[in-house]
Amino acid sequence: MEFSHTTVLLHETVDGLMIRPDGTYVDGTLGGGGHSELICKRLSADGTLIGIDQDDFALDYAGRRLAPYACRKQLVKNNFVHLKEVLGEAGVSQIDGIIYDLGVSSFQFDDETRGFSYHHDGPLDMRMDSGAELSAYEVVNAYPPERLKKVLQVYGEERFAGRIVNAIIKERETKPIETTLELSELIKAAYPAKERFKEKHPARKSFQAIRLEVNHELDILEDAFSAGIEALKPGGRMCIITFHSLEDRIVKHFFKDKQNPCTCPPEFPACVCGKKPEVRIITRKPVLPAPEEIEANRRSRSAKLRIAEKL
Repeated sequence: MEFSHTTVLLHETVDGLMIRPDGTYVDGTLGGGGHSELICKRLSADGTLIGIDQDDFALDYAGRRLAPYACRKQLVKNNFVHLKEVLGEAGVSQIDGIIYDLGVSSFQFDDETRGFSYHHDGPLDMRMDSGAELSAYEVVNAYPPERLKKVLQVYGEERFAGRIVNAIIKERETKPIETTLELSELIKAAYPAKERFKEKHPARKSFQAIRLEVNHELDILEDAFSAGIEALKPGGRMCIITFHSLEDRIVKHFFKDKQNPCTCPPEFPACVCGKKPEVRIITRKPVLPAPEEIEANRRSRSAKLRIAEKL
């Protein structure tokens, strides 16, 4: 498979880390290694990059891409929620910065055998870790109607979840739904006629919801971010890129709670709960891609970058 991936908010993210040449940095979502390559360019031979990804293809490609750089590199197959375990095995106690670039890499979308895209025909899969047990096939064909409807409503914010689930249930009574285009066309047909041909594809929200369910993406975010904050040295930076409102809302509230964790009632004259701020938010509003980046890479249009610094 040809590798194709355009790194989103590349310079804004790596600039946000405030790279020290001899520092230790973690790319929690290695992907094609775009952010990691720019980090490596700014590290000396005394610096360290630790890259984490669940995808074997990404790890292999990024390993070859980063090989020419002088810094120390450790690329690990794991989920970024297990950061503490990864750092322990690497013999690292604290880090100077960490990136989380959430969502699916372009090469995963474009590889029809992975089942992420509603534009390409492929098996209903959507697993970021190909060794994981749960796939989109099981979610679509085995989930009870109410559970499937909740997945579409909560993770996809899909207004027509009921209509879509009814269409899926009717279809799977006859035969299993096996491919991405089968599901995509089924969702499109379930949409009200006046809604089918708008700018965004009718299957977009449902595919997002099923992908999030398969990979438990939202469930792990707060634990992953907390592990990252714990690992950072004072002054270390955390940069998080999101691609939809559910993720961004979690990041926004996480940073706010870490910056102002006090739980005392507003009428108290002084804080007595003893909870101290852990971070300083660097980005009052999220950093968005420049118009030029959106023009060059349409997939960047929904990206938002938020940055916080460990106190």
